[in-house]
Amino acid sequence: MGKDTFRGGIHPYEGKKLTEDKEAVPFIPKGDLVFPMSQHIGAPAKPIVAPGDRVLMGQTIAEAGGFVSSPIACSVSGYVKEIKPVLTVSGAMVPAIVIENDGLYEAVEGLGEDRDPSTLSRQEIRDIIRDAGIVGMGGAGFPTFIKLSPKNDAAIDTIIVNGSECEPYLTSDYRVMLQEGERLVGGLKIILSLFDNARGVIAIEDNKPKAIEHMKKLVEGEEKITVKKVRTKYPEGAERQLISVVTGRKINSSMLPADAGCIVDNVDTVVAVYMAVAKKTPLMRRVVTVSGDAIADPRNFIVKTGTNYNELIEAAGGFTAHPAKMISGGTMMGMALFDTNIPVTKTSSALLAFKKDMMDKVPTSPCIRCGRCVAACPQHLVPQMLMDAAERFDNEAFEAVNGMECVECGCCAYVCPSGRPLTQAIKETRRSILDERKKAAAAAAAAKAASSDKK
Repeated sequence: MGKDTFRGGIHPYEGKKLTEDKEAVPFIPKGDLVFPMSQHIGAPAKPIVAPGDRVLMGQTIAEAGGFVSSPIACSVSGYVKEIKPVLTVSGAMVPAIVIENDGLYEAVEGLGEDRDPSTLSRQEIRDIIRDAGIVGMGGAGFPTFIKLSPKNDAAIDTIIVNGSECEPYLTSDYRVMLQEGERLVGGLKIILSLFDNARGVIAIEDNKPKAIEHMKKLVEGEEKITVKKVRTKYPEGAERQLISVVTGRKINSSMLPADAGCIVDNVDTVVAVYMAVAKKTPLMRRVVTVSGDAIADPRNFIVKTGTNYNELIEAAGGFTAHPAKMISGGTMMGMALFDTNIPVTKTSSALLAFKKDMMDKVPTSPCIRCGRCVAACPQHLVPQMLMDAAERFDNEAFEAVNGMECVECGCCAYVCPSGRPLTQAIKETRRSILDERKKAAAAAAAAKAASSDKK
């Protein structure tokens, strides 16, 4: 049995009033559309078109590059201009397909047609979700068909729809619940049809009363779906915290949600499932919040993937002042930007611009042992000890104090009165350890293969 919140966490300034009452409106792109091959966790997609090719809206232009990968659909019609490396949110240059938009929006045959999910087998539904290129749209972009294909279907008893949207300033998921609630419920029903023993829970923070009321009305009479109001606190929407709040179960870094009988999906991901299965439409749009005090007219937009961030800034009235800080995503876990000439991808949720850099508020100084980071940590860790090991490059000590259980939420750095870059140091060390594990696994596999060859 769950509760309404978890221990730890923080209450940063929400900033949602800037856009929460502004309807998400369709945005028509003006320039070229750019589709990076890495829009998900796993292997990059592989282009299956070439410069000069004519493409249609809804056409697959890149196929999955492996099992943990995802295809990419074109969101407009036009011509393949070139395939070249482009700058992405992470700061990395990634191969991308550049499409010259012809403005005609000619679609592939059957795009948008109704389809009855009840006529499809479970494997057919999973295959449709895979081929539609659907990934987790509230986080790192894990391919959704893999989430929906656990080892034991019968062990899954709870499908959690993450409507908490605990990141400051973001209202894209909130607008999805208000504007596309019927599709959200329809997508959840499709997911529930894959699991005989599962119930659906739509979890929404209590700072969104309109969404809670609206979704409750939509699920009236639905025996297997409920709406759960959870307390407003960051990071309520983190997978581990949400599972704990909804079910009372605990998972750690060595477990998957399925190990606790759960599957967690973002609200827009569930809508994308409905569109793919019931409307024959692949994932080719995102709802994006453009906000912050440096934005003239903060807005929510329904955006075609591949659209340039600069076009969204222009549509939101441009900057009121040169921004000191720009972020793709939320202020807590988003990526800071040094350039906005980047494309909207499947995982783009927001573009924020601020007149002041909030990280400049306190100069960095030595730890004063106040314990605030410990009280704030939702994983019950001691961030000061983790940073101490990180600064000494002592990966063994880092693991000994459970550093791999960190969810990189940023709570510790947010509350630190000494302005210490706790999250950054911990994140870098975790990446280092994961890289070491991958190299060790690859070396072991190579040694095993060599041994087999000798035999």
